[in-house]
Amino acid sequence: MSHAASTLTGAPTVMRLSGITKRYGGVTALSQVDLDIRPGEVHAVLGENGAGKSTLMGVATGATQPDEGTIAVGGTEVDSLTPRSVTDMGIAIVHQHPAVLPDLTVLENLRVALPSSVLPLGGGTEAARAIVDRVGLDIDLGDRVDTLTLAEKHLLEVAKAFALDPTLLILDEPTAPLGADAVDRLFALVRSAVDGGTAVVYITHRMAEVRQLAHRVTVLRDGEVRGTSTVDEITDEDLLGLIIGRRLDSTFPPKPDVRDDAPVGLRVTGLSGHGFEGVDAEVRRGEILGVAGVVGNGQTELLRALAGLDRFTGTVEAAGTGLTQATLRADAAYVPADRQSEGLMMKMSVRENAALLALTFFRRSGLTSRRRELDAVHRSMDSLSVKSASAEAPVSSLSGGNQQKVVLARALLSEPPLLVADEPTQGVDVGARAEIYTILRETSERGVPVVIASSDAKELEGLCDRVVVMSRGQVVADLHGDEVTETRIIQAAVTSTAEVVADAERNRTSRLGRWLDSEYTPTLLLVAVMVLLTVLIAPGNDRYLSAFNISNLLLGATAVGFIALGQNFALLTGGIDLSVGPLAGFLVVVASFFVNDGSSAVRVVTGLVLMLAVAVGVGTVNGLLIRFGHFTPIAATLTLYIALGGFAFLLRPTQDGYISITFQTAINSTVGPLPVAFLLLVALVVVLELGLRRRRWGLVLRGAGSDEDAARRVGIPVNRTIVLAYVAASTCCLFGALLLMGQYGIGDPSQGSAFTLTSVTAVVLGGTALTGGRGTFVGTLAGALLLQQLLNATTFLGLGSTSQYYFQGLLILVAAVVYTLLGLRRRRLAGV
Repeated sequence: MSHAASTLTGAPTVMRLSGITKRYGGVTALSQVDLDIRPGEVHAVLGENGAGKSTLMGVATGATQPDEGTIAVGGTEVDSLTPRSVTDMGIAIVHQHPAVLPDLTVLENLRVALPSSVLPLGGGTEAARAIVDRVGLDIDLGDRVDTLTLAEKHLLEVAKAFALDPTLLILDEPTAPLGADAVDRLFALVRSAVDGGTAVVYITHRMAEVRQLAHRVTVLRDGEVRGTSTVDEITDEDLLGLIIGRRLDSTFPPKPDVRDDAPVGLRVTGLSGHGFEGVDAEVRRGEILGVAGVVGNGQTELLRALAGLDRFTGTVEAAGTGLTQATLRADAAYVPADRQSEGLMMKMSVRENAALLALTFFRRSGLTSRRRELDAVHRSMDSLSVKSASAEAPVSSLSGGNQQKVVLARALLSEPPLLVADEPTQGVDVGARAEIYTILRETSERGVPVVIASSDAKELEGLCDRVVVMSRGQVVADLHGDEVTETRIIQAAVTSTAEVVADAERNRTSRLGRWLDSEYTPTLLLVAVMVLLTVLIAPGNDRYLSAFNISNLLLGATAVGFIALGQNFALLTGGIDLSVGPLAGFLVVVASFFVNDGSSAVRVVTGLVLMLAVAVGVGTVNGLLIRFGHFTPIAATLTLYIALGGFAFLLRPTQDGYISITFQTAINSTVGPLPVAFLLLVALVVVLELGLRRRRWGLVLRGAGSDEDAARRVGIPVNRTIVLAYVAASTCCLFGALLLMGQYGIGDPSQGSAFTLTSVTAVVLGGTALTGGRGTFVGTLAGALLLQQLLNATTFLGLGSTSQYYFQGLLILVAAVVYTLLGLRRRRLAGV
């Protein structure tokens, strides 16, 4: 079959990719690839993992820039594409790994990904509800995405794509985690879109889906086009030959003939836990146990319990030995369905990921032997045919299927007493799938019990010796031997009348779970602590609530508050700004040369403008070093921390340069007991908080910190966003410096450094995550107020000045424990 023979001369195209070549170092991912995409047609793209399918679609959607080749959209050649520009062109993609931002809610994800013409930023709740209902996604719009199941995340990705009513829709393995009903709904949506003239590119490993849906099919292998044909003109056998370059005799390895008196390999008795109850199962040594059922009926929860990750009651025995939850958690191997968030450390290398659980086997004289580790990892990679530039390549650079093989390699290297695999071949090509089946069978024959959950009944039929079918958390059928057929498995799943396990309990706790998941919970806790402190101190000292003390307390909190707001910008991006304290101090030193008694208005304005320029310059340098100099945030801002401290001492070796009394009076002015500066801080916090939730800049800022890769794929300009965040951080420091000018009244080169740690403390107490993506400006303000109240309280309680640091440390420790427990609690309530 020739590629050229299938192309109709003069046929209209929505997009034409010509001569596309892409290299990563010495590896050629794509080589001279041509692809024509036509309106009103589903064009399937098949190929093994690492064949270049996702890279090609990355080129088509602007996420990847080709080294060679041309792209024409609607007959017009374009110089380059970006994720945002392709959206404007009517091109949408459903990624294999959903481009969703985990720290944002469902509604916020829709708002950040969709243009305002589709979903207005300030409202559009009904429109958003219609978007998710269209794909059958039954979730609350206020649910945070990190609480959704993998299937729900995929459906959210599908919903975003169809909401655009695109002219070109690219679907990259869209059905991998979906149940049968969701797949049927998706196919119906695709057919409806195609009938309306939409062009669809469908990337899959499932040839049955190609037969159901596609009009044409193109096969990639090793980054090159191996052929294109209409679907009805090519056989499955020919497609397999093009995909893997060889002929497969059988997909599944032969099942062993295990005698009835063979020793029991795994026995599960009365196993109950979150989402399932009363599970009994038993397999002989050498047999594989399958877990079937419609997606979401307790299979994943059961497997997590068998891996020791979740609590359970009942007994688990392997080879006659009872296994507790602690033993399973320490020794059992678990292959999760969501490899990226649960299975891999994406910033680590292939070798590090594969060897992580087996390091004890590589010890020599108490140290890890690098040679043993490399030999074992290379053998495992070779046996699983992992395609990687080297063992030291970052695992994030691998295709989805090769990433799955690395997860499996790690599980096997650890020599576990039990291997538990949830959708082990999800997103894996047909050739590698056969290899994984063989590995799983060989593992079972070595005496290691193997338990597999799969939404593919045909896979369970071909691989497993015994299958338990689950419905609503209960086993509704136990099939063995000849009973293990696709028909029997599906029939048992769809005809079950079992009742939902603990459904009432989940309904009762869902609202509590959302409250615990709220980013404002830490703020409420801080307010409660402040009220408690006031109740404890005020009765014993009538000066505590005096106008004078309140004014001083709030004025001190205002300086810390402004600097902490700047720190919050940095932490929301997943970074940190160590330079905020020295910057505030340096700006006061600069001001001490200009804002003096007797200075002209022009001189004062010049000084303030210079302070602004320095602040913006420092923020810009920080951002550029991080994003384009590839410094870590700590390294970049520590550099500025040291430099600013040095420059301050160069300008003012000792305290000198008194700030204008008039300026100090203006800064410290009050309305009753309330400082004007504090009222301005509160007003700024309200504006920033509303923007963080309801304006695009706020969603973009949180999105960039939540998941940088997903943010880039939905069109967020990550580099620009983070650079501007550091500029905003430094600008907030300028306001803090103005307060310090009013409070200290002199250029002191050493006065700012302490504010760096204080600002971090205030932000962390306010609930902002150090990993980015989550936080509030209101919480930061509450944190600053609490810290200042603690300082104030030490005076009234007659404690030494050093005690404030002990209190701060204790607060951070308590906050870390409480926030962690709240997070674990909310995830249990969400069932994830």
